[in-house]
Amino acid sequence: MLTDYRIRQRDHLLQIVRALTQQLDLESVLTRILRASTEMLAGRAGLIALRDQIDGDDKNGIATFSIHAQHGVSPEFLEHFETVLKNTTSSAVLVDPARYIIAELEQRLHMLARSGPFNLEGTIGLPLEARGDLVGLLLVLRASASPSSQNEMKILQAFADHAAVAVTNARLYEQVSQEKRQLDALLEGSADGIMILDSGHLILRWNKALAQLSGVTPASALGSTHDEIINWSSIPDPNLADAEARGWPFGSAAPLYVEGNLLQSTGQELAVGITYAPIFDRNKRLVNIIANVRDITRFREAEQLKSTFISVISHELKTPVSLIKGYAGTLLREDATWTKDTINESITVIEEEADRLANLIDNLLEASRLQAGGIELNISTFNLGKLAKRLSSKFQTQTAKHNISVHFPETFPLIDGDEERLLQALSNLLSNAIKYSPNGGPIKISGRTTRREAIVSVSDTGIGLPINELDRIFNRFHRAKTAETSHTQGAGLGLYLTRAVIEAHHGRIWVDSDPGHGSTFHFSIPIKT
Repeated sequence: MLTDYRIRQRDHLLQIVRALTQQLDLESVLTRILRASTEMLAGRAGLIALRDQIDGDDKNGIATFSIHAQHGVSPEFLEHFETVLKNTTSSAVLVDPARYIIAELEQRLHMLARSGPFNLEGTIGLPLEARGDLVGLLLVLRASASPSSQNEMKILQAFADHAAVAVTNARLYEQVSQEKRQLDALLEGSADGIMILDSGHLILRWNKALAQLSGVTPASALGSTHDEIINWSSIPDPNLADAEARGWPFGSAAPLYVEGNLLQSTGQELAVGITYAPIFDRNKRLVNIIANVRDITRFREAEQLKSTFISVISHELKTPVSLIKGYAGTLLREDATWTKDTINESITVIEEEADRLANLIDNLLEASRLQAGGIELNISTFNLGKLAKRLSSKFQTQTAKHNISVHFPETFPLIDGDEERLLQALSNLLSNAIKYSPNGGPIKISGRTTRREAIVSVSDTGIGLPINELDRIFNRFHRAKTAETSHTQGAGLGLYLTRAVIEAHHGRIWVDSDPGHGSTFHFSIPIKT
């Protein structure tokens, strides 16, 4: 039959085990263990101090402890004891930390007892160890200095072991909680959309970025299946269902990449690339699929731009090169004799086409420099109206079908800007006005001012621009797609460079157009008020 002492010991252990399995509040569990230890060993008071987790302590041979639970300890003694627990140091800490630190603390406690009104002769201390690591100390202060029995040390060791388990569990729980918080921050802070599926494609996680990409809120997505939410405008190849039918991911655990146009909740399409990565358990069973969803609109635009560049440049190079080669080959024929007029005409064509090539190369280099770092301006003060008149006279000699006129008020102010760059911008607009009014007609260059801006306009009565082209006409390599423009030469760089010049002057550029009746391009330059 159990003695009353054994019954109490059993009851305490049962309560402690129950507390360990029912709660993760470390302070409550440690306090319960400490009270049981103190009562079973007839102690006056008790302390549990845990080793502080500070990076680099072990490397420096430093062990610092903080009190996490106390029972029956006066505030005065608690203050002294906190000093005793700070910075126990020795290289032996790395070899046998429990034995060394207990010995050092006992020495410090004896010194404390001699220096003040503290009776610490009956102190019993044991280390809290988990998996060979020293995690803390359990101290019971007794009234008498009689030696502890073997049974008492066994009891205290049992309580110390349970305390070490509680500390380890609590720290593991905190570690898991911290990792979960980090994962949540990573998922919600990611610029890419992320969804987590279970093995049956049920959506378990749907982050903010994916909600923005798809237009589907997390509340609507969670609990739905992948195919209910991910809707394609046309089924991509490969896709998740087809890949699984062919054995993915069991045949190959490599991520699966799917690219296509996702139908948003608004009905619009968005180009996305989805990377599906499988997660298996230790028995090689599929547990989850992590899907990373990325907006690839800009990648597609870049690919389209590259294709357009190759197409346009190859076409623009082919025509002048063919003409130059043709005329040069004709002049070099030994079986024919050419008149002076024929020779001059051929040389003129060769020179004009060479100029076209040089202009194309200059524009390409200018576009490259612009992409690399913008435009450098050489600012001076000049008369923009006189520049427009000089330019109109030059272009008028190149066309007989157009009548180019210039209208600037006498009060039009002097401009602070780069004269050569603005000459280039105005030349591009005037050249386009001639090019896209093939039947001739009037072309007007006019100027006006507002309180803050000088505005220059170039208008023609040509083919005009469709409404859907107005926002894209200034993009690099973009050319309006109409029947009238399909046979017109050009690399789609003139308006792009013109916009760059105007924006470098902190100005604006825009266009008004009436399809079939002409266009008017405007640009503004800030003026001093």
